[in-house]
Amino acid sequence: MRKSIVFVMVITFVMVISGTAFALNQKNTGCGLGSILFENQDALSSQTFAVTTNGTFGNQTFGMTSGTSNCERPANYVSNQKLTDFVAANMDNLARDIARGNGEYLKTLAVLIGVSEGQHAPFYATLQSNFSKIYTSNNVTHIEVLNNIEALVAYM
Repeated sequence: MRKSIVFVMVITFVMVISGTAFALNQKNTGCGLGSILFENQDALSSQTFAVTTNGTFGNQTFGMTSGTSNCERPANYVSNQKLTDFVAANMDNLARDIARGNGEYLKTLAVLIGVSEGQHAPFYATLQSNFSKIYTSNNVTHIEVLNNIEALVAYM
């Protein structure tokens, strides 16, 4: 019994050492605190610790939503869950506010998208004048509405 435990430990040690000695220059850890703590360490063990750190402390999720910890924020609006949920739950009210060019739902949309306070009026005017490009049919989905708004705002 004792010999088998020693044998397993030796094999495990050899595998870990050989894995770290011959590791290729791979970055498989994603982003988060682990990618910062173990930056430029390409050994298998370092990558394993980086991934474990990212997953254990939940900092990778924070990094992705805030654009910190070597993470990038999602490029499009559909990736913003709060924004997606808001538009999905308020399609009719948002349509009314966009058609009017003002209102609380439109203001909330601007805040969730990240439009600066000074740019609210031009943002509202752009959406109002392009209402038919945003709400393209009676069956338009919230994802389509967000994609249409994103296409319009990209030119602002």
